[in-house]
Amino acid sequence: MTIETRLTELGIELADVARPKFSYVPAVQTGNMVYISGQDCKRDGALLLEGKLGDDLSVGDGQQAARQCAINCLSVLKSHVGELARVKRVVKVVGFVQSASGFQEQPYVVNGASDLLLDVFGERGRHARSAIGANELPFNTPIIVEMVVEVE
Repeated sequence: MTIETRLTELGIELADVARPKFSYVPAVQTGNMVYISGQDCKRDGALLLEGKLGDDLSVGDGQQAARQCAINCLSVLKSHVGELARVKRVVKVVGFVQSASGFQEQPYVVNGASDLLLDVFGERGRHARSAIGANELPFNTPIIVEMVVEVE
């Protein structure tokens, strides 16, 4: 089964990658490693959710937002490498979670991204990870996810 078939089975459509508004690129490749810039939870140009985990949003909301971030990372990756079949493995995921004071469940939130990668790539999607709480994130996004992927 191809990765594209698996995405279709999961009901996931990858979006075209918008040109960044700021001074960075969506992905940089060095050798076989692709570093994907942090992605927020936008779908169709608008944030899926806004706010802080622990105040405005539940862990379940955060997982949904993290899942969308991972989908956006895959959109960037596909745009950069052409075919997701080239993915040898997901190496690292970093999730920044906009957290209310006292909120300590960032790992549960970032599981929304990790679980999606396992669903899409199987064992090739199992990765090292950091889940970091942040007081504020740009534009009130609840989470930003970045990835490092090894490609063939």
